[in-house]
Amino acid sequence: MSDQLANKSAGWSGLFSEPMDELVKRYTASVDFDRALAEVDIQGSLAHARMLEAAGIIDARDLSDIERGLTQIRQEIEGGTFDWSLDLEDVHLNIEARLTALVGDAGKRLHTGRSRNDQVATDIRLWLRGTIDNAIDQLTALQTSLATLALEHAGTIMPGFTHLQVAQPVTFGHHLLAYVEMFARDAERLADARRRVNRLPLGAAALAGTTFPIDRQRVADALGFEAIAANSLDAVSDRDFAIEFCAAASLVMIHVSRLSEELVLWMSPAMGFIDMADRFCTGSSIMPQKKNPDVPELARGKTGRVIGALVTLTTLMKGQPLAYNKDNQEDKEPLFDTARTLLETLRIFTDLIPGIAPRPERMRAAALQGFSTATDLADYLVRRGLPFRAAHETVARAVREASDRGVDLAELPLDVLTAFDSRIEADVFEVLTLEGSVAARDHFGGTAPARVADAARAALDRLAAR
Repeated sequence: MSDQLANKSAGWSGLFSEPMDELVKRYTASVDFDRALAEVDIQGSLAHARMLEAAGIIDARDLSDIERGLTQIRQEIEGGTFDWSLDLEDVHLNIEARLTALVGDAGKRLHTGRSRNDQVATDIRLWLRGTIDNAIDQLTALQTSLATLALEHAGTIMPGFTHLQVAQPVTFGHHLLAYVEMFARDAERLADARRRVNRLPLGAAALAGTTFPIDRQRVADALGFEAIAANSLDAVSDRDFAIEFCAAASLVMIHVSRLSEELVLWMSPAMGFIDMADRFCTGSSIMPQKKNPDVPELARGKTGRVIGALVTLTTLMKGQPLAYNKDNQEDKEPLFDTARTLLETLRIFTDLIPGIAPRPERMRAAALQGFSTATDLADYLVRRGLPFRAAHETVARAVREASDRGVDLAELPLDVLTAFDSRIEADVFEVLTLEGSVAARDHFGGTAPARVADAARAALDRLAAR
């Protein structure tokens, strides 16, 4: 192949006098990973071609040939017979070259009024829009799994912790619903980010727009974009939307990681609060007694990978002048990896949650440690007129006495309790039980079993209506 033909095969003009160096070719090519955009590239090209025909820029025969050619290319890609070429650098030039081979000059006319700069920006937004929709669906499924288990265990008592110290009794269902709330916020963030993703760059061309009488609104309507990028320079160079997605994905993974940490702790023999289905665990190559919670541990690790992608993209963009720069080719791999990691993690956790088997007896035994109803005794004294700080001090002395005796507060004799404050009467033991403690938190957002059940049902109704 002559130098000139080599450059033309890559989409260049006759300006260049020598072919690209082989190392440079490999270094700059993106087709190994950006072929993931093939389907949305075809969608965008079809919408662009139909707009060109409607505007009288190409004729009906050209459009028919382009549609026929792109349909065949789609079939070849789906069937695995498409010949991807490194010489053609990226997904866009590979598809364009194949189209031209199939339909001739009509394929060459397709690129009228656009550039790879606005083409790739459009493709990424189309791809990311679908990814966000998928992620929101997966978050809905995960929340449903959590809320279903929460409803089943609305009254299963476990210790609530602060500083990993036993603090107050809660229910297992209430604890699970905290993650439903986290993932609900994640879905809100993704839905909000989707609005900024869903703006059409096509028509910005290389950076300044085009001299052809294009109809950008027609293309936006055809592709389902809610708005059109208003400035051609910004349209081709903006990657805020990718950064925003990675930020939202990082928060999702942080929440998954927090849940993972708790699953690992709960499954440890020291706590023994839960068992996890065998299909989500592994054994040891040397210790036959081991059952390791590998899925939560790996999710905890993959969180760093997603956060790393966010750092990569923010660093990528921080020094770029307007408009498009080749640096932006580096946006795809971290973005694709983030999406893949996020979606796979959400899918597996949706399946993992129903495989969790709580061990209520171990949870209850742990809740009886650490004087978890001490605050209930303080509240009891406050309701009888003692200022809270004074009640706090009184209960602290009672806890010290119970600790010295090696018993729980509820096991102290009444005469010992009344020695700390004469307001204490026999009904105090009703508030010192675990059941009495959780039942007393009977308000919206509280851990009373009835409230937890109501919250779980409300969450399931809300999720079913999505």
